[in-house]
Amino acid sequence: MIALESHAAGVVLPVRAHPGARSNGIRGEQNGALKVGVTQTPEKGKANKALIAVLCAELDLRKSQVELLSGTTAGHKRFLVREISAAELLQRIQAALGAG
Repeated sequence: MIALESHAAGVVLPVRAHPGARSNGIRGEQNGALKVGVTQTPEKGKANKALIAVLCAELDLRKSQVELLSGTTAGHKRFLVREISAAELLQRIQAALGAG
């Protein structure tokens, strides 16, 4: 189960990043975080930008809705997702996992 957290501006989504993957996409759940793979290497923030792009594409979000809160250089990251409820975000995550 993805451990979503409430935030004054939206919902905090924990992500386990897998840079340098064979393909971009949501891979599943790992230790309460959404596991996301990106082909981009972790260099000068490129993988973080790729992660945001994957989250937006897979979860039907706008780029302006997603902000990296913590974990800039770590594998475990926390993203703030604005203008969505935790229930709606969880529903979109489940749909993306089911489609994968």
